[in-house]
Amino acid sequence: MTFPDRIERSVKLTSPPERVWAALTTSEGLSSWLGEGATIDLRPGGAARLTVRSGLTVDMRVERVEEPSVFGFTWRLPDLADDDPRRTYVEFTLEAAGSGTRLRVVETGFAQLPDGFRHKIYESHVEGWTSKLDALAGHCATA
Repeated sequence: MTFPDRIERSVKLTSPPERVWAALTTSEGLSSWLGEGATIDLRPGGAARLTVRSGLTVDMRVERVEEPSVFGFTWRLPDLADDDPRRTYVEFTLEAAGSGTRLRVVETGFAQLPDGFRHKIYESHVEGWTSKLDALAGHCATA
């Protein structure tokens, strides 16, 4: 059996694409649903950093910016050594859907991870995207 390399989720949000885009691509927006604090240089190659509730900081790199429809980044997995070059890639695709937005998120790159914790990381991210997309929907509805 081949190990899955991707997580894909699609949700319909009641907020317009411009509100969802801001939640995905600004420090304030990311801080409100993905972590406790974030910084982002919104350009391909730009650095981003996310601090989560536990105090853990995750380094990110902006890979793709096609406003207002596609945003992608790579991030360092905290379970790997700081100098380990492996990252997973996360891409958000936004599409207007009536007065709301159809949002698709795809994270890839799990198959490259070490056997010892590949399954743990994958399952953690499966659960994480479920809760984080709920948080994103809540943020966008009240922003």
